[in-house]
This record gives sequence, C-alpha cells and structure tokens, in this order.
Amino acid sequence: MQGEFTIQTHGPGLYEFTSEIRRWLDPMATNGVLTLFVRHTSCSLLIQENADPEVQTDLHAFFERLVPPSDHPSMAYLRHTYEGPDDMPAHIKAALMPVSLSIPVVQGRPVLGTWQGIYLFEHRTAPHARSVAAHFG
Repeated sequence: MQGEFTIQTHGPGLYEFTSEIRRWLDPMATNGVLTLFVRHTSCSLLIQENADPEVQTDLHAFFERLVPPSDHPSMAYLRHTYEGPDDMPAHIKAALMPVSLSIPVVQGRPVLGTWQGIYLFEHRTAPHARSVAAHFG
C-alpha cells in the first residue's frame, strides 16, 4: 500500500506526525514494514522522544549551533546563498540526518518505543507544505 502525508510547517523545528501514521495503518491490522521518505532536500525525518518537548528544543538548538545561517561569519565559505541565509544550511542538515525511515509494523501498529514519535525536522525558516511518501508492505 502506498500513501502520502503532508506536513505543514511554520519554521524550523520538529513536527510530530505519529498519530497520522497510526490512523493510516490501523485499518490494515497486519504485519510488515513501513518506509517513509521525505520528498525535499531541506528537511529530515527522525524518530525521537515525544514525552519532553525540551528534547526537540535542544535538538533544534544543537543543529542551529552546528550549522548556523550562511550570513554567520563561520559560514562565509558557502556559495549557495541566493535563496536566503537558511537555505544551504538546511541542505547541510538534511545531508547529516535521515531523509527516510523504515519502521516495523505489527498488527497495524508501528513498533515504536514508549517515548518515541515520528517527526519531520524542518530546517527552513519559511512555512512549507512538506510531502512524505509512505510505502507499507
């Protein structure tokens, strides 16, 4: 089975869409593997803690510090800057993090840990409608 999720973002950060995936899988109540693939080059997919929002805040802060905007003096070597100071750093972050996930599914439920959620990690500052392709087999 194939599908697609659209995640609306409003700036950098993690956007959980675990509940949407559970609703999509639930009618199948079967076993298999769910593959997710984000169809953009400036965001990522993560499985991360969903109990304490400080985890998402700290992750975002870490990656902002690791790869600052292109107008930061430490990033003066970047050449791809005409789409804004967040663009090339977003591509770098997406190159460092996964853009696809494989998740086991048992009886129509993703096999996640107690505190795990599935997130799109937006790296751009402008709002976007991000597309995540899904395949279950």
